[in-house]
Amino acid sequence: MRHDVAIGRRLLRTGTALDRALFSSIAGARPLVDPLLPRLSHAADHGMLWWGVAGALGATKGRRRPAALRGLLALGVASAAANGPAKLLFRRDRPPTHGIPPLRRLSRDLTTFSFPSGHSASAAAFATGVALDAPGAAVPVAVLASAVAFSRVYVGAHYPGDVLAGVALGVGAGLLTTKVMPRRPWTPARARPASAWAPALPDGTGLGVVVNARAGAGHHADLVGALRAHLPGARIVEVEPEQDLGAAIDRMAQHSRVLGIAGGDGTVNTAAAAALARGLPLAVFPAGTLNHFAADVGLSGPGDTIKALRDGSAVAVDVGQVDGTGAAGTRFGRIFLNTASLGGYPDMVRVRERFERRIGKWPAMLLALSWVLWNEPPFEVEVDGENRRVWLIFVGNGRYLPDGFAPTYRTRLDESLLDLRVVDASAPLARLRLVGAVLTGRLGRSRVYEQRTVERVRISSRQSAPLPFASDGEVSEGVRRIAITTSGARLVVYRPA
Repeated sequence: MRHDVAIGRRLLRTGTALDRALFSSIAGARPLVDPLLPRLSHAADHGMLWWGVAGALGATKGRRRPAALRGLLALGVASAAANGPAKLLFRRDRPPTHGIPPLRRLSRDLTTFSFPSGHSASAAAFATGVALDAPGAAVPVAVLASAVAFSRVYVGAHYPGDVLAGVALGVGAGLLTTKVMPRRPWTPARARPASAWAPALPDGTGLGVVVNARAGAGHHADLVGALRAHLPGARIVEVEPEQDLGAAIDRMAQHSRVLGIAGGDGTVNTAAAAALARGLPLAVFPAGTLNHFAADVGLSGPGDTIKALRDGSAVAVDVGQVDGTGAAGTRFGRIFLNTASLGGYPDMVRVRERFERRIGKWPAMLLALSWVLWNEPPFEVEVDGENRRVWLIFVGNGRYLPDGFAPTYRTRLDESLLDLRVVDASAPLARLRLVGAVLTGRLGRSRVYEQRTVERVRISSRQSAPLPFASDGEVSEGVRRIAITTSGARLVVYRPA
């Protein structure tokens, strides 16, 4: 054992000597890109550089938005670990700077410990987080991160070993984010081929597209331009906020072989109902904020839908059906493509979406769940004949992943099953137990949380007030009694082969 310890000490001394020699070699090298690298190193102070990059990525569409959020989450974990316990544990002094040319040196002396490099950890963490969700953006971000890491040695702030350790820590922090922020699969959800029921429209003749001008962030003009350029035979109608979107969709469906819709999930829901009523295939052009349905189908942008229309490529997907009695005692009926929910879930989604762009979806989910549990009263219901006291009821059209109350994506759209999730309010200290289960990753074992797959669920109110109801992100009138099933009919949707 003593022999092993002696060998370890010799290796440590050799590594330290090599680290110092490499630092001296870089310190004595001729200027490379002065004063760019010192300025870049300073720009990365407190992660400000990466917040700016995240803002630029977040201003785009597609997977770059969640990539930016994951990068910032990884940055926070890596920065806290590197600048806190890691530095206090190793307590390595900063390298001497007398050999560093004055033009390269930092403007202030550093008083913190050297190992590991916090700047390098943050840079590697952000780059890894981005790479996990947006490989196309990963290359320039990785180049920038590498430059920041090298700059820390170049300006004399760290030994090369400090930087390598920081990079390793940052990569680990980036990979760790997948435990709390699961990645959406790159492949679209499985669905049954349905090209036989979807005509090919090479120039768009026979296609009628309704564009919801209220959806998204005001980019509908670019979308309309792309449609007119690539599908000149299509009929396109833009619906302004003061106009009746549902009426415009119904009129377009009466005179089209294929109904096209540009908007978010609520808009797509309205168009899907019209398409099903008339037996038309649906062409979805993602133009909303989140576009959950389009993402599951496999449509990343209008270009995918245009290609599918030209090729006549389509799939058939399940549709959820809600039937029952509304707040006024009248018949209540509608379809849903993604989710239906009762109780505080609509409010939870609203709070989550308000904060998720700033702090990430999973932290925002926890914040929203806590807000609902403390502010929303539980309600009395009967679920499949069983009296229950609950806070939230979620029903997904198909099985959603991940488990818990941040469902994000589906791997299949043709199972004819419902994903039922309920937060029970009858157990002692139910609120605290639920939040604790979310924080510790033990939600599946919590007595206050129930998740199962069903073919049908019946829910009725046991209180005087109707139950708050929402579907596909749109809040509706309250309901007193509903039955939720998969409708049996399948919606034909264009997507590339």
